[in-house]
Amino acid sequence: MASKKTTALSALFAPKEVGLNRDTNLLKLVAMISMLIDHAGKMFFPRYQLMRIIGRLAFPLYAYCIAVGCVYSKDRLKYLSRILGVGLIAQPFYAVALGHTTQAMYAVPFAANPVGAVVNFYVQSWAVPNIMYTLALGLMLIWSLRDGQYVCAAAVALYVWKAQGTINYGWQGVALIALFYLTIGHWWVSLPVIATFMLWWGAQGASYRMFGASFGIQMFAILALPLIYIPTWSKLKINKWVYYLYYPAHLIGIMLIEFAQKM
Repeated sequence: MASKKTTALSALFAPKEVGLNRDTNLLKLVAMISMLIDHAGKMFFPRYQLMRIIGRLAFPLYAYCIAVGCVYSKDRLKYLSRILGVGLIAQPFYAVALGHTTQAMYAVPFAANPVGAVVNFYVQSWAVPNIMYTLALGLMLIWSLRDGQYVCAAAVALYVWKAQGTINYGWQGVALIALFYLTIGHWWVSLPVIATFMLWWGAQGASYRMFGASFGIQMFAILALPLIYIPTWSKLKINKWVYYLYYPAHLIGIMLIEFAQKM
């Protein structure tokens, strides 16, 4: 009986195959474009809510691609280090480009103490972490479960719950990554689980109303599911470093446009 349980847990926490759409390069491209539209809409075109709605496609696609990466990645440390490295590089640009600066970031005068000012600015910018932090937490939770390190997994989950007010997409974002991974082998298991979770998540809010029901903007994220569950064969190839470096690069671009508008 014990061996059967172990086998069942191994199959759940260490899936060998992806039973959903494997065309992740196409999904990454859609995620990159929708994220840019979302951020541009937030900073330059706040009246056009359609841009923010389109932007809801990005996170589910990134979450799913992370789950796929967990199945196929041969070097976990390199995978995690790339995510964390990009997050570390992008953080100050994220804070400035998307309007997350605080007075604490400018508490140390640059003229009097340039090194201290730069260090303080960087450290304080982490008051609102960028999305790579959420993805990294998802990776750590998945790999803790995969390796049978359940105490570690519980610690990560507890931290995510406690810090949900500052984590991008909250505990729900980390949970979505884990759910994609745990159900990734069979679409007929994954689709009802993911759809139910995302419908519940989207129902948390009252910004929109349709058919007599109120819901939040996150409800539109469910529109990403056809891309994830319907197989495509685009044969698109994107160098992994283009995928990673696009994140800080698009933030720098937004930041430079903002500076140019103020001049």
